[in-house]
Amino acid sequence: MAATPIAVITGASSGIGAATARRLAAEGYRVVLTARRKDRIEALAEEINAAGHQATAYALDVTDRAAVDEFGTAFASLAVLVNNAGGALGADPVATGDPADWRQMFETNVVGTLNITQALLPALTASGDGTIVVLTSTAGHGTYEGGAGYVAAKHGEHVLAETLRLEIVGTPVRVIEIAPGMVKTDEFATNRFRGDTEKAAKVYAGVDAPLTAEDVADTVGWAVTRPSHVNIDLLVVRPRAQASNSKVHRTL
Repeated sequence: MAATPIAVITGASSGIGAATARRLAAEGYRVVLTARRKDRIEALAEEINAAGHQATAYALDVTDRAAVDEFGTAFASLAVLVNNAGGALGADPVATGDPADWRQMFETNVVGTLNITQALLPALTASGDGTIVVLTSTAGHGTYEGGAGYVAAKHGEHVLAETLRLEIVGTPVRVIEIAPGMVKTDEFATNRFRGDTEKAAKVYAGVDAPLTAEDVADTVGWAVTRPSHVNIDLLVVRPRAQASNSKVHRTL
């Protein structure tokens, strides 16, 4: 009997990460949920297991290289890695942006993805059929005012995925980048504005049906379950109301 394939999802405590964990568990993967908030991922693992699927929680900060390396030793073989951990801080112009915010965004979005990918690449290769998913953003493909720090970080993450694909071609590992546009989750905008719910609400004001976490998880599930020879290099997904990073139809 073949072993159940394992999928690791970073940033699985909420939003897109949690939705992706549920989706891949339903697809038949044993999901390993990682995030800093242990209580959240343990509750999600219980929910997934109660639904008849398989899930394990592992508290992890992807910016802690020693902890990531230790985590990586647990896997001799791995089917899927979903690099979802990341996030945005602030919406200040370049002239007044806080360098500490820029540094933190680069550490979580870029270096965190680098850390976990390096630690798990041997196990993904050993599986003979590995998949790395990097969840970037449309911010990684175009600029917008007030977003330079996040845009720079997501451009860096996009370049990481694109370069890795070039470097490991010929190995049994594919690299998929999924770049969502406007996604309304419980925490993304609120965290960006440090708990200011009024500012967070303005991001989505008047927008008819922004994407949901489940919409993005649906694209991850579809891309990961394509036949092994099919690689979805880049999938950009936006709500119908959004034509670009700065062109959004609003009814106010």
